[in-house]
Amino acid sequence: MRSWITAVLTRTALADGWLDDYLRDPGGALSHFLSHLQGWALSWGPITAPALALVVTGLVVSRRWWTRHCHAQLVADARQITVLAPPTVDPAGGMALWSNLVGLLRPTWRRRLTGQPHVACEYIFSEAGVAIRFWVPGVIPPGLVERAIEAAWPGAHTRVTTPDPPLPPPRAGKRPVAVGGELRLARSEALPIRTAFDTDPLRALIGAPIGLGHNEFACVQILTRPVTGHRVAKARRSARRVHTGSTRPLGRLLDLLTPSHRTKPKTKGGAMDPQTALEYGAQNRAIVAKQRGSQYETVIRYAVTTLLPAATSDAEIRTARDVARGRAHALAASFASFTEHNHYTRHRLHHPARVVTERRLGRGDLLSVPELAAIAHLPTDNAIPGVQRAGAKALAPPPGITTPSPQAKPIGVTDTGHPRPVALRVPDARHHLHVLGATGSGKSTLLGTMLLADAEAGRGIVLIDPKGDLVTDILSRLPASAGDRVVLFDATSRTRPPCLNPLDGEETDLTVDNLVSVFRRVYSAFWGPRTDDVMRASCLTLRTQQAVATLADLPKLLADPAFRSRTTAGITDPVLRGFWTWYEELTDSQRSQVIAPLMNKLRAFLLRPFVRDAIAAGHSTVDMNAVLDGGICLVRIPKGSLGEETTRLIGSLVVARTWQATTGRARTPQHQRHDASLVIDECHNFLNLPYAIEDMLAEARGFRLAITLAHQHLGQLPRELREGISTNARNKIFFNASPEDARELAHHTTPRLTDHDLAHLGAYHAAIRLVLHGEQTPPFTLHTQPLPPPTPGRARDIRTAARHALRTRLSGPRTSAPALHTAPGPDAANVHNGSAAPPRNADPRRRG
Repeated sequence: MRSWITAVLTRTALADGWLDDYLRDPGGALSHFLSHLQGWALSWGPITAPALALVVTGLVVSRRWWTRHCHAQLVADARQITVLAPPTVDPAGGMALWSNLVGLLRPTWRRRLTGQPHVACEYIFSEAGVAIRFWVPGVIPPGLVERAIEAAWPGAHTRVTTPDPPLPPPRAGKRPVAVGGELRLARSEALPIRTAFDTDPLRALIGAPIGLGHNEFACVQILTRPVTGHRVAKARRSARRVHTGSTRPLGRLLDLLTPSHRTKPKTKGGAMDPQTALEYGAQNRAIVAKQRGSQYETVIRYAVTTLLPAATSDAEIRTARDVARGRAHALAASFASFTEHNHYTRHRLHHPARVVTERRLGRGDLLSVPELAAIAHLPTDNAIPGVQRAGAKALAPPPGITTPSPQAKPIGVTDTGHPRPVALRVPDARHHLHVLGATGSGKSTLLGTMLLADAEAGRGIVLIDPKGDLVTDILSRLPASAGDRVVLFDATSRTRPPCLNPLDGEETDLTVDNLVSVFRRVYSAFWGPRTDDVMRASCLTLRTQQAVATLADLPKLLADPAFRSRTTAGITDPVLRGFWTWYEELTDSQRSQVIAPLMNKLRAFLLRPFVRDAIAAGHSTVDMNAVLDGGICLVRIPKGSLGEETTRLIGSLVVARTWQATTGRARTPQHQRHDASLVIDECHNFLNLPYAIEDMLAEARGFRLAITLAHQHLGQLPRELREGISTNARNKIFFNASPEDARELAHHTTPRLTDHDLAHLGAYHAAIRLVLHGEQTPPFTLHTQPLPPPTPGRARDIRTAARHALRTRLSGPRTSAPALHTAPGPDAANVHNGSAAPPRNADPRRRG
């Protein structure tokens, strides 16, 4: 078949005559061809040449326009991922990341049509330190690169924002001086750079720009995209040429004229020198190793800029440029550590600030995944200074953790994976919550978020706030419809508060036990058995002999003989009768000595107008049972206004009354009990009940009271209280803790979170361990969300509505119990704004 075709072509060529002429006279045939070509050029050249030039120009312009259009699509909706390195960086993380991101490779048809998107890894240097960022084009799905980074380096934190320029743009009154360059492989891209190091190669890179001052910035940018197909085949052909020592056809033609260094050196006998053979063998093995696996097309750029005042002299500008040039050379020189079979050379970069800001990748050098991982990874050396690191590992919540709903309280947003809100189910909240965190760590924000969710859902709330800010924040964000549900005790307000008489209650023994226990625990350093006996007997006497007993009556009972005689006249209990008989037999000096420890505490307590109005003004005007069934009781008692002991006493009495109402739910069927929350900030000051904390927490769950106990550090808790909270408050939220506390708290979170993680949590960053359907779940981390913006005037409206609701209910029929505020008893003849007539030393300015 082949011979037949050859014969036909030969006959055709001979028939045409051109081959016959060429064979007989090659010079004449070539001269004839050139003269014919010259005539054609003279005839058609004036027409063809402009048309061809237009076509070529159009193709070039179209290609440039299409390239810019494709890059504009990449830039649109691009995002910036700031990576905070974990405390311990896995050296294999770089390999894992870039092996994962090979999946960004598009199909061939789409790649030819719109191009292949690239990613930029950037090291940003400034006076504040080193930031590691990834620029990701908008066409790459959100979360893909972020998850790859977090999977490659467990514990790393990623923050996604809109892209910032690698170098700051020119500012008003500033004159930028920028110097930069581009690093390209000096030899064939088939030859690899160095990838094996005993120490982190980034140490030299990150240390190069140390000492940057104010308005001095530097950037190293690594642009990369995965490649395949034609680009890889071309690299393999280049590898074969390096392996055989051959060159391209043009190179072979030039080798005929000049010796080529690419040819294999040989000895006189034709055999390769052993040392040279060893070198070529190592080079060939390196080439083969590089060709394995995936490839990336990569360009490295670097730039240094200084922002100078606009009035800077030319000499100062030259000096600044020289300094910037020196820093830029130091950055480029740090890549000399990658020299092996191949190395990088510097190329000048015009307008470096604009080029690095555009993040445009044209044609680059091929690098394998190990090579790219060697130059673009998180620093593995913990001793490298200035690197922004994550304080603690970021852990995703376990399966089943719910999201906010009417039956779930929001607590924050996950800090790993796709951000999603996380909530605590109301039934699981009954296992109680322990919140620990230093001041400013985000504790109050978390409590406020959960309380607002309770208010929206109509659940009962009792909040003890010894600082005052939390109540203020909640008042300005409560729903407007919640005003008639609010009971507000505010020690800094000039308005008279409601009254919560601690001697009111259906069960006399329980009421007195709670009251005496509170005093005994608050004044434990000055409280003895005799003082305890005197106060208990006095309170029992007032409860049994007076219709309206208040703490204001205690000093009169102990010091006023006429009042004591009238009050004790009807006592029938032999034990109480015996106590008062003993008391009357004491001399005045003995009696003063007995009651002095109690009297000085009562006077210090009752001399404050707010305390008299809120605790000792007569019948209670607050029904805590109704509060737990849907009301909102906010107790704002700043220590700076009342003093530490008075604050502890007021808060403890409110807790005692709340617990008394909680235990009263035993008479209510379980299915009719409403969920309620008791939130106690600085809880160590207010858990002064006569019950063990573990018993209290265990019983509260059955009564559907979810208790939240918040404080700053474990040293504030006595050992028994600490052990009780650790065991029975099963939901744990830990903000930043001291190293000593972290070691103790790590028993709840190891092995997933260590004491190092707990001690290095950032602001509004928390470690969580929740109960889910009654079972303990593994710990995870999240960020708390800021409170919603306050509504202007809402706090004032809520206060007004609360006062109006109190007056309305107190002025209603006394036979019907109001929802939140109880009417005074029939013996309270003088009632002023919902309280019994105040004591004689009450401040008249606080009435009404």
